[in-house]
Amino acid sequence: MVKDPLIHVYCMPGLAANPSIFEMIRLPEDRFKIHWLDWVLPKPKESLREYTKRLSIKIEHEKPVLIGVSFGGVIVQEMAQFIKVRRVIIISSVKSENELPRRMRFARCTGAFKILPTSLVRHVDALEKIALGDFATKRAKLYKKYLSVTDTRYLDWAIEQMVCWERQEPYPGVVHIHGDRDEIFPYRYIDGCITVPGGTHVMIINRFRWFNEHLEEIITTGKLEKKKEKEIHT
Repeated sequence: MVKDPLIHVYCMPGLAANPSIFEMIRLPEDRFKIHWLDWVLPKPKESLREYTKRLSIKIEHEKPVLIGVSFGGVIVQEMAQFIKVRRVIIISSVKSENELPRRMRFARCTGAFKILPTSLVRHVDALEKIALGDFATKRAKLYKKYLSVTDTRYLDWAIEQMVCWERQEPYPGVVHIHGDRDEIFPYRYIDGCITVPGGTHVMIINRFRWFNEHLEEIITTGKLEKKKEKEIHT
């Protein structure tokens, strides 16, 4: 580990996403340094614990801040079991299996996740060609830019680990930031979070200004001042 006066912030993207989802996130450079983490291919039959232990070797500084989006939020919570951290922050994610939506719980019980055609992700370029309407075209371009991890070995493994994550109780001290319009992990299932009004599952990209305004305080204190939260909601 390298000792440094700066607070080092390591950012883990969501499932199939590349770390450029953090490209618009800014923190004061005299206090913080941001590092992007990337996915590595899982080994055959590698457990989530084994994978995150292997990934934690990429952390080169003492007591970093770990930030994870979506499935990346699960990853950083698991990584924190192997290294000492200053803070763990999850965005558009879940703190335990109890916050998973019903459809994921159903897929877990039935094994339905095993029949998902993950090979189709390789053809994400085609989405832009067949998208109809302005919104669909923009969403297709978004997928094309940020969803670049298309190896089916990784996708099959990651989907299973997300759906079958075994965590009954949240890890102590995890800071959870969640949008009230998240379509992947619906807000109604989330307990105890900093709420981003109007925030969707991709708010790390399209609500980056909110994060640039509040992330420094959240990293430093582990919360957002109640007065500010009230102002945001009004």
